[in-house]
Amino acid sequence: GTNKNEISFGLEMSQTGFSSHVVEDGILLGAVGAYDWNGAVLKETSSGKVIPLRESYLQEFPEELKNHGAYLGYTVSSVISTKHERIYVAGAPRFNHTGKVILFNMHSNRNLTIHQALKGEQIGSYYGSEINSLDVNGDGVTDVLLVGAPMFFSEGRERGKVYVYALQGNLFVPSGALMDLQSYQNSRFGSCIAAVPDLNQDSYNDLVVGAPLEDEHQGAIYIFLGFQETILKKYKQRIAATDLAPGLMYFGCSIHGQLDLNEDGLVDLAVGSLGNAVVLWSRSVVQINASLRFEPSKINIFTKDCKRNGKEATCMRAFVCFTALFLSAHFQTATVGLRYNTTIDERRYSPRAHLDDSGDRMAQRGLELPAGQELCHTLPFHVLDTADYVKPVTFSIDYELEHPEHGPMLDDGWPTSLRVSVPFWNGCNEDEHCVPDLVLDARSDIPSAMEFCRRVLRRGNCSAFSLSFDASVFVIESSRRRVAVEATLENRGENAYSTVLNISFSRNLQFASLIPKDDTDINIDCASDDRHPTRRVCNVSYPFFRAKAKVAFRLDFEFSKSVFLQSMEIHMVAS
Repeated sequence: GTNKNEISFGLEMSQTGFSSHVVEDGILLGAVGAYDWNGAVLKETSSGKVIPLRESYLQEFPEELKNHGAYLGYTVSSVISTKHERIYVAGAPRFNHTGKVILFNMHSNRNLTIHQALKGEQIGSYYGSEINSLDVNGDGVTDVLLVGAPMFFSEGRERGKVYVYALQGNLFVPSGALMDLQSYQNSRFGSCIAAVPDLNQDSYNDLVVGAPLEDEHQGAIYIFLGFQETILKKYKQRIAATDLAPGLMYFGCSIHGQLDLNEDGLVDLAVGSLGNAVVLWSRSVVQINASLRFEPSKINIFTKDCKRNGKEATCMRAFVCFTALFLSAHFQTATVGLRYNTTIDERRYSPRAHLDDSGDRMAQRGLELPAGQELCHTLPFHVLDTADYVKPVTFSIDYELEHPEHGPMLDDGWPTSLRVSVPFWNGCNEDEHCVPDLVLDARSDIPSAMEFCRRVLRRGNCSAFSLSFDASVFVIESSRRRVAVEATLENRGENAYSTVLNISFSRNLQFASLIPKDDTDINIDCASDDRHPTRRVCNVSYPFFRAKAKVAFRLDFEFSKSVFLQSMEIHMVAS
């Protein structure tokens, strides 16, 4: 028709059906060419068509903008509000050159109630050309609204972008965006957005986004996982056409994921490309629970109950157990292959225990796990004599699926390793609190004043002299060059761990040696410190000094030729 000498079109070139969306009482149809290509949304019902009046769009599409070619209805969808009411959604990717999305209700009197309008931010991004909504947690209320802008320009490329809006009250508010974070190319990410049922079987629905121009127009799709009431912004999986079959072009231009095509209880994906359709099977997800226990629960080094390689050893058993839990109820009778590696004391250069089967610290085994049933393997091992009985022996179990590229896949983020330590028994009471009783006795070869009088001076009545003959007074002859100390250390209580003998002496003495006496298996190792030349720290029978053990030893000192004092002192403390 004509209007003030201007030609104006109503629905003559509306292209009704350019997009469609099924609702309870009919079908929404996009008519991008309606009203001078400003666009419109119609509804086909069982009782006829509902065609909103041109004036009903003026609130968001005013005539004074002369915004011909907004293309409202380029895509149509709907959301469910917190009041459980269905609200229609339509995109106009060319509105004001930046794009717009409206949320509205349609009435039988051909009027609209527009609840909210969302606007694009970049000219030419085609914001609103693709729309979808997602009920992430399955409670019947839409959690996020997704609006695609596949021609969004970034980093010098037409990369694309998907805007995420979260439902708060009765409105959708911005909640970040999804982008192709991997490739900087003309990908047109967001050309297709598909809400799909729970792909990874974590009870949250998920999202698939197409990028049909990636990899020189071969295309790719991105899978984003839902969590609670939102979409995780980092994609979980990228599937590229180059990984599937040669010759695929524009893979990801259309996506559908609502059907279980191979009847395995999981929703599968159908992805469109130029002249082809690709069907992708979903894989079941399994969680592997692992446990490790020891028999006996502690290493008893005091009882050698077996021989290994001709040596006395403490023999034990480790029980490693696995349980496979499939997240989908359809796979409760399935099995999954597993292989695992066992390593003892992986952070030590030399392990303190060895596996009986291999005689080494490491072993690899495999097993077939039935769903929901615990399966255990026995790992016999032995412990030989070692210098470190204090820190526990560590067992490390690392496991993975036998065929990770086929069949079930391990739940993302699920543990694939286990670290368990088995302690040494300290040989003490049930409370495992050792109470040692160290007794140190020492005597030097320097005579007391009384001994000096009788043995050296050979006096008959030494008490007649005025010199004090108290037992604490000793006499050092000027000709003496060395001092010897005879000592014994005894533990009259329980095992003493990390027993130390601290020796300090005056500056006019120099430490010569410490030599254990008799035939004993108790070692005493002394260390010097350049910063403290008059001290020695000696480890006694490290790591522990046994209960009722006793060791006798001799200490030798030499008198200094450069330091002269009025007296000499030697102190020994055992702890």
